[in-house]
Amino acid sequence: MINKAKYSLLLATLLGLSVSAFAQTPGIDMKGTVGYVIDQRGYVVKSGTGLCWRTGYWTPALAIEECDPDLVKKAAPAAAPAKAAAPVAAAPKPAAQKVTLAADALFDFNKAVLRPEGKAKLDKLSSDIKGIKLEVIIAVGHADRFGTDAYNQKLSEKRAAAVKTYLVGKGIEPNRVYTEGKGEKQPITKPDQCKGPKSKKVIECLQPDRRVEIEVIGTKAQ
Repeated sequence: MINKAKYSLLLATLLGLSVSAFAQTPGIDMKGTVGYVIDQRGYVVKSGTGLCWRTGYWTPALAIEECDPDLVKKAAPAAAPAKAAAPVAAAPKPAAQKVTLAADALFDFNKAVLRPEGKAKLDKLSSDIKGIKLEVIIAVGHADRFGTDAYNQKLSEKRAAAVKTYLVGKGIEPNRVYTEGKGEKQPITKPDQCKGPKSKKVIECLQPDRRVEIEVIGTKAQ
């Protein structure tokens, strides 16, 4: 089982960033085996086409209605209880470790090209990932309120894509990295903060909104 506290501390030490762990998962059998990857919000991770992301431990017996309704409907009635077998060690449950990188640490203002400092942050992250059996990395880009909704949406997507491209270049499998852009829809700053027209002071105030959230989900290597 993953020592979440130890792993969170490791990420925090390497990146100097806040890390939080998540431990609630659906699709679990009696042995504790987890069938689907769960993100920090408690939702099953899905691809861009809406397919649920299965863990390496998934079997048809772990199917849930949300992801595999046909398998759930076809499931045969439970067989009569068999004789008690010897206890079997539960498979380790994939745990989520989330880090939030300030966009300005990765990109120049209003840009989606990684800065040298940003590459250094991702180098540390990719190095640390080698210590776990990776299930999926979720990179979510965000933008501040300046600019149109459409422009900020594209900017946030490009930033998340730039993070994926760099991580893939460090040896991470492309199908293990999921990207998403939220535009300006999920600001961290409060509505009464950072008031006024665009200026250097207001741009600096809105810095927390310009960010890339990277969630790593996997199990600690044995």
